[in-house]
This record gives sequence, C-alpha cells and structure tokens, in this order.
Amino acid sequence: MNNQQRPTLYLQPSVNTTTVVTTTTTTTTYAPIPLPSLPIPSSPKDPKVYPLLHAHLPKSLRQFPLLFPGGARATFRDGEVGEEEMPEEEELSSGDGWRQVKRGEGPDPPKESTPLPPLATQLNSAAPPSPLPSPHGSPPPPENIWPSAPPSGHSSPQPQAPIQPDTSLTTLLTLPSLLSHFSNLPPQLQSHVLLTFLRHSPLPVLRTLHSVLTSTLARDFLTLLPAELVSQILSYLTYSDLTRASRVSKTWRAIIDSDPVLWRDLLKSTNIWFDGHSENAFADAVLARRRREDLPLLGSLTLPHPYKMLLKSRHLSRMRWVNNQNPKHISFPAHGRAVVTCLIYSHGRIISASDDHSIHVYSPTTGEQLQALDGHEGGVWALAATKDTLVSGSTDRTVRIWDLSTGRCTHVFGGHTSTVRCLAIVKPEWIDVEHEGNIVTREKWPKRPLIVTGSRDHSLRVWTLPRPGDDEYRCYGADDTEVDPSEEEAEDNPYHRLHLTGHDHAVRALAARGRTLVSGSYDCTVRVWDIITGNCKWILVGHTQKVYSVVLDIHRNLACSGSMDSTVRVWNLSTGECQHTLNGHTSLVGLLGLSPSYLVSAAADSTLRVWNPDTGELCHTLAAHNGAITCFQHDEFKVLSGSDGTLKMWDIRDGSHVRDLLVDIVGVWQVVFEGRWCIAASNRADSTVLDVWDFGTDNDDGWVGEPPGGIYDEDEDEYDEEEDIEQAEVDDMEQDIGMAPSDTDDVDLEEAGMEEEDDDDDDDAWARRLSGPQASSSRQPASSHRSRRGRLLVAPKSGLGAGSSRPRTLPNIEETPTRPRVRHYGPRRR
Repeated sequence: MNNQQRPTLYLQPSVNTTTVVTTTTTTTTYAPIPLPSLPIPSSPKDPKVYPLLHAHLPKSLRQFPLLFPGGARATFRDGEVGEEEMPEEEELSSGDGWRQVKRGEGPDPPKESTPLPPLATQLNSAAPPSPLPSPHGSPPPPENIWPSAPPSGHSSPQPQAPIQPDTSLTTLLTLPSLLSHFSNLPPQLQSHVLLTFLRHSPLPVLRTLHSVLTSTLARDFLTLLPAELVSQILSYLTYSDLTRASRVSKTWRAIIDSDPVLWRDLLKSTNIWFDGHSENAFADAVLARRRREDLPLLGSLTLPHPYKMLLKSRHLSRMRWVNNQNPKHISFPAHGRAVVTCLIYSHGRIISASDDHSIHVYSPTTGEQLQALDGHEGGVWALAATKDTLVSGSTDRTVRIWDLSTGRCTHVFGGHTSTVRCLAIVKPEWIDVEHEGNIVTREKWPKRPLIVTGSRDHSLRVWTLPRPGDDEYRCYGADDTEVDPSEEEAEDNPYHRLHLTGHDHAVRALAARGRTLVSGSYDCTVRVWDIITGNCKWILVGHTQKVYSVVLDIHRNLACSGSMDSTVRVWNLSTGECQHTLNGHTSLVGLLGLSPSYLVSAAADSTLRVWNPDTGELCHTLAAHNGAITCFQHDEFKVLSGSDGTLKMWDIRDGSHVRDLLVDIVGVWQVVFEGRWCIAASNRADSTVLDVWDFGTDNDDGWVGEPPGGIYDEDEDEYDEEEDIEQAEVDDMEQDIGMAPSDTDDVDLEEAGMEEEDDDDDDDAWARRLSGPQASSSRQPASSHRSRRGRLLVAPKSGLGAGSSRPRTLPNIEETPTRPRVRHYGPRRR
C-alpha cells in the first residue's frame, strides 16, 4: 500500500425519524473517516526480502463491509482503492419541505443543513463533519454538537452517534502502532506471532492468504535461467507436453515458440530433420514473407519460429496422407479430350497446359476455371511459375510470359528454331562459389531471376525474367500466324542473355540452380554450364543412348541423369566424373526426382526405384503398375505414381504400397502435390479430368507445404540497384571476352542442319503432329522485305499500356528457318 494513501471508513447514511405534528424523516450522510496511516519504514525495504511489501491485495481485502453494535454499517476501503471507485457525488439530506444545500449554493425557503462537529483528525473542511465521538484523551467536544432538526416550533431530542466503537474500529485505529511493534520484533518472534494468528484463523481466511502468498512468492524458473539451460530443460518434453506448457502463461509461450534449438532438436528426434538446407530454405521463406507483410520476425505470440511451423507441417504431411482415409475430393473436366502435358500447383492455383495449345488456371477448392491463357499456336510442353508470373514453352518455338493476376501475355520471346521442350526459372539464392586457390566464398547468384529454355534445335537460351511493370517485348511474328517466330534475331531482344550451343541433338531435359545449369540431350551426353558466363564446364559422357531426364543438387554438388540405356548415372560436378552407375531398370528411364534423402527413378518397365544418392545403394523397388510410368512425384514420406489406369501412393521409407487414389481409368497424364493438396490429370471415357484431393482437416490451418526441390517464391520483390550495376559490369566484361571472332567458331551449314527427329519419342512425335506445316522443313522462308526484329513495347509508368519502338532493317539472311544460324562469335549477352 502506498504510504501517502490512508485507509478510510465509509459510513452508511443514518436515518432519524422525528414525530411532532407531522412525521419528518432526515437522512444524514457522513464524510469518510480517514484512519491512521501505516508508519513509513525507517529504512528502504529490499523487495527480495520483503516480497509482499508492495504486493497488491485482492479486492476482497481492499474493500469489505463492517457491522457495528446497534446495527450501524460501514465499508472499509484500503488506500489502494482508486478514486474512480468512489461515488461521484454524495447524496444530500432532505425532508418534507426542506433539503440540504451544497456549499456556495443559494438558500431556498427556510431549509437548513445539519452541520456536525469535526473529528479530532484533520478532515476536509468542505466535507460534512464526522459523527464519531472524540477519542479518549482528546479535548471535550464543543457543546451543542448535535443540532436540532429544522425549525418546527417544537423541541426534539438530541441525536445519538451513528456508531459505537468496538473491536473492529479499535483494531483499525491501533493498526499503525501494532505494525510498529511487530516490525521491531526479532524474526523468530515475528514468525511465532504470525503462526499463532494463523493457527486461530478459520479456513476461509487461510485460503485467502494462500492465494496471496502463492502468486507473490512463486518464481518462474524459465525466465530466471539462461536461454541455453531453458532449451536443455525443454528438450526433454514431447511435442504434446510442449503444447501444454505453452499454455501456462504468455511468457512461457513466447519462450517456447521462439526457441530454434528446441524445435530443431525435436525435428531431429522425430526423424523429420533432413539435410539442413531444406529446413533453412523453409525458415528463410517464412521470414521473407513476414518482412514483405511487415510482420514481426520473431518473438510475437502469434508468430512462432519457422522451425515450429515446419515441425507441424511435416508431422501433418506424414500422418494425414496415411490416416485420412476420406479426404475431400472433387473432379472436373479440363481441356476437352486433349492430353495434359504440364501440371503445376502454385500459390493456391492449379495451372495446366495441353497439346491443344491452351493453358488453364483452376481453383483447387471449387474446380472453377479462373483463366484461359490463349496465344500459343502449338502444343505447350513446358511450364514454370513464380508468384504471379508464368512462363510457357511451345511447339510454336516461342516462349511466352504471362501475368497471372490479369491473364495477359506480356512478353513473347523468339529465337529457338524448333520446339521449346523444357524450361526453368532460376531464382537468386546464396551458393558456395569456389575461386582460384581453393577459396570458397558465399555469394548470391544470379543477381536477378533468369529463364533457361531448352529446345529441339540442339541449343539452350538464357533470358532475364521480366519484372512486373517492365517494358513489354513481342518477338518478330508473335502476332502474325503466317510468320515464323524462329526468324527472330534473339540478340536484339533486351531480355536475351546467352545462346548456349554444343549439343549435337535435341535438348530433352534441364535443371538449373544458382550459377549451374545441367542439360541432357539425345546426343547421349550431359553438359554442365555456367549460366552467368555461358561457359560449358563439363561434358559428361557415359550414357550409350538418349538422355531423357536430369536432376541437380547444388548442395551435394552432384547431378543425376536417366537414359534410354536403362541406367541412372550420378555425376560429381566438382570433378566431372561419374560417381555411381545405377543398374536395375530394364527399359527407358524417363523420369527422375531428387529430395534430400532419396533419388527416385521411374521407367517404362512399370517400376520405380528408390536410391540413396550418396552411396548409390538401392533402397526399394516399387512394383505394382502394369504399364510404363507416365508421371510421379515424391517427398521424404511418400511417392505418388501414375500409369495405365491407376494412381498409387507408396511409403518411401519402407517401400510399401499405401493406397490407390485412382483406379479403372484410361491413363494418368500428370500428378503434383504440395502440403495438403494433390492434383492429378487423367483420361476417362475419351475426356480429360482433373482430380483434386484435400488431405487436411478443419484444424490444419498451420499446414504449410514444401514445394518440390525446396525452391520458394517468398524472396523480396525489390532488387538492389547495386546488384543491377554489378550484374551489368559482369555482362560487359564477359561480352568483351566473348565478342572476338574466331575461325574455330565457324559452323558448317550442312553439319548444322536439323536432323529428322526420331519417332520413338512419343511426346515429341505428338508435338510434331500438332505443329502441322510449321514444323515441316519444306516450309518457305518469310519474305525478305519483312523486318525480323521484335517490338519493344514501353510500358508507361501509369499502367500497362504499350507503344512500339522504331524497327531497324536487318540485312537479308539466306537460310532455311529450321537450320540454326551461323554465329561467328562467342556467347553474347544483354
């Protein structure tokens, strides 16, 4: 209790009834009676030694009623009770024909207040006097302290004091002296006195004291111990125990939620901590999203550490897909009867592409078609998305960039002279870069997102991914179906960076991360490129037939390739050597997938094989399909695979078959999953159908999916100007090195001619048939007077409007559209 505040006794108004000729009832209110203050300690008290000195008493002890002899009632209020709890205005006395007036208020017809004598203690002069008799030893009160009733022509008896002192009032008045005596006692005697009081106290009193002492004397050890010891103590708790502990208090919840060591160790103890890179990528993505949304990074009660979110998400991924026997399931038609060539799930959208030239966007919850992206003149065989940007490649030889927020095609890139069969978006990320002298530095590459495309024209191209609002570009022939876009001079495109040549046959697959690009070709080789300089670092030779699939792990610094020779090879990118040759398949290995712990291969022999990518050891053989595997995807818990008529789920850890998601259908074209969602494209009764499963429940809002490859879209949209300047300097330096003409770079036109493609690649055979006469080598070249330069459409600052730039006439080039042009210089960059 504050020493400047004094306890007060509030008396209930007294009622005095006097009968003369008429009955008059007088109600008298009394001023609060200030009780003696407690003595101020002679020396400052240490809160650690006197923890209850400044403790706030419960309300039941700060304000309670008292009953005095004779039936008088009062209310005791401790000094800690705020003035806001006091009555705003005291009720005034009144009677029949009279009332008490406030000080300063004008008098009314003969009405008179009832003044009372002051108490010996000092009171506010403006308040009504106290009715108490003077304490013993005080001077006698003045005479006539109880005034008569309002004039009525008759005398009235003297009023009695409303209360008579008793033990309660005596105790309150003598409490300061008792406290002074108690403070001067030795500690042993103080304990004896208190225990004596407690022994004679009833149970309700003891319960009240217990509630006060427990809350005051309790010590929160988690807030007192060092953070390292707290993590060590909490590490012995299970996830359910931690959940209950976080409900003890807000402080405990903040400590538990924000401890990265605790959740990391829990991830490891439950066998769902993988290589460390995927966990860090998840945490970086969560923190980047919070920065973008201007949310607190750590420490907020509603924002736990990303490792806690990851633990919950992986636990749900491991349990729900197996235990939820009745997930939410919807089916809806898509693309008519056409083959779904690409299927991705990105930011809550299902994006599918088909050999009927179309790209559709669907809602996973309702199946509603949100957008139809039309523009390609051939089948779409490659897709990649990041945020609201979609990149597509087609048999019409173009690369198109779409704004998913509006459904517009903002850019059309030309330059490839045959089908764009594969592509990837390369996002900036921190990688280890080795320099001369075995010096390894941590650098962020590329500086801006890039697009890498591979084509049947034997080459790859690297483009800058346009940012939202950048100038739009449409290549030569993009809006004219009678003109071949392959005649575009790609070097005139401001977004074109590199043209990578070297393969002797079609580029069938590619994978890119950081500065590393791996491409697989029908020339039976795998090439490793630096996508910043354009240098070919390694030509990996070993396969005896066409290479159909490649995957890349920049953290292990290895790449894997699958071939028609039925083998899978694991390559060391530091030395260019083949570390492992994985044998076991008996037919074309057309699909590969790589996760932190597993390498999965799918072949035309109707089996999938699970390998250890570090040792090359075969872990499991998944054999239950009856035809070639047409699609699959896996993570650290499961494999989903599609073949003729079935879509199966496998447990990747033990190789067991879990369930069939689809049966008795014609075929499964594509399958993708992320978090709680699974989407499959299949053929049923001559129609294409999309199936969507939701394996989550209503309480699984915190389930965050991990995208395939661990590549997230949560990086910041803004890029520093310094990075752009640095990238421009690198471009200029490399252009100076690579622009010098060389006789060794001359290409024989006959040797560079496109060979007739083999028919054993069903996908590419479909592409050739769909492309019609445009894919034929007998097509006539475009008129020589037509400019082959694309149009740069400058986007105004206020919107997405476009204006055309002035065309520049290029010299005539006598060559067939299906043959690569002769380049007498090294890789050029923009």
